[in-house]
Amino acid sequence: MMNQFKTTSLADQVFERLENDIIQGVYPKGEILTELKLVEQLGVSRTPIREALRRLEQERLIEDTGKGSRVLGITEDDLWDIMTIRERVEGVAAYYATKNMTPEGLEELTHIVDLQEFYFSKGDAEHLRQVDDRFHDAICTLSKRNVIMDTLIPLHRKTRRYRRLSMEDWSRTTNTKREHYEIYQAMASGNAELAQELTAQHITNAKNHMLERMKNNG
Repeated sequence: MMNQFKTTSLADQVFERLENDIIQGVYPKGEILTELKLVEQLGVSRTPIREALRRLEQERLIEDTGKGSRVLGITEDDLWDIMTIRERVEGVAAYYATKNMTPEGLEELTHIVDLQEFYFSKGDAEHLRQVDDRFHDAICTLSKRNVIMDTLIPLHRKTRRYRRLSMEDWSRTTNTKREHYEIYQAMASGNAELAQELTAQHITNAKNHMLERMKNNG
């Protein structure tokens, strides 16, 4: 139930909930969502649900059938496109994050890679996935480039399910930890060009592994 939400942005919160559930596979591809069904499931009125469905259609996560909204989810082509955009843009984000680095920003990154090392030593895949989110979000934020942030953060959300599947493979998690640390070292040393190169290669490696996992897991 969603009656715990007290803010005026209820439609935003309904959208984020439904977006996450579609991406995570709670609503599988092909399922039909109706306003009435969602009213019963989420415990909110039709107005925020209607607005959320409109935005989900704009995001191409659902399509209107006339009898409800069919879940499209993330296709293999979508994932390829998303990760290819990230290859191009996230390297640039790392470049600017390095150029614009502050002592506070470096302290935040250091904390994140320390957490990564800690959870890796514990074999804690779920917390490692959360730290992975924090690492990439930090690079976006530290770039201080609004267009880059507006481009990358929604793409991070859309790949959440496939990042989780990828990190269930411990060999990929091991490589991710190493690649993150190399990016961190380049950023900490002020080598923006190397940070850009390493970040782009990291996203390429992640893309290849995520696409392989998607083919195997649907």
